[in-house]
Amino acid sequence: MARKLFLGLLWLALTTYAIASSFTKTQQGDFDLILKLSTGELAGINPIIIAIFYIMGIFPVIYAAFILFDSNQKISPYPFSAVSFGLGAFALLPYLALRQTDITGNKSKNWLLKILDSPLTAIAASVAFITLMIWGLTQGDWSDYVAQWQTSQFIHVMSIDFCLLSLLFPAILGDDMQRRGVKGWLKAIAFIPLFGALIYWCLRPQLW
Repeated sequence: MARKLFLGLLWLALTTYAIASSFTKTQQGDFDLILKLSTGELAGINPIIIAIFYIMGIFPVIYAAFILFDSNQKISPYPFSAVSFGLGAFALLPYLALRQTDITGNKSKNWLLKILDSPLTAIAASVAFITLMIWGLTQGDWSDYVAQWQTSQFIHVMSIDFCLLSLLFPAILGDDMQRRGVKGWLKAIAFIPLFGALIYWCLRPQLW
């Protein structure tokens, strides 16, 4: 119950903050920036912003590889997973707050679950994630990023969303470990922020 309350309040705080910050930060140029990032017109855009934007497209795949294996839920994880490609933690937090503990997992394996359960998918997504992270960290202009973070509503909220998604994995890791019988060092390493979940996803036993 405490976990549900915490996640629910976290979602409420995030939503309230995003709305409140829209009054103090500019949206001028945000739509054009989103359009350019979405269409691959990246010339002149800070690599840090590019990296965060594209990593935000990988995060929903990572979370889907965990929550879509839930089977005994009153609410389906699929709508939340789909919307998270556009809204990130704003879409995932309500599901994480409402879901029940579920260690049974799906007994039927559709084509999507087969893809998400494959180590090849996990490795490909992890390589893309880490490559973008390293590129953004080493090639980006940090002073420019900080300036844009302080003024742009889109970059400000996206960055907070990124941080939350990096830290929320423990909310779903426990059930996945139990349904797959994971113990030992892999269980310990999985709770390392951000990269632990990627390592776990790549090495976890397949369900079928």
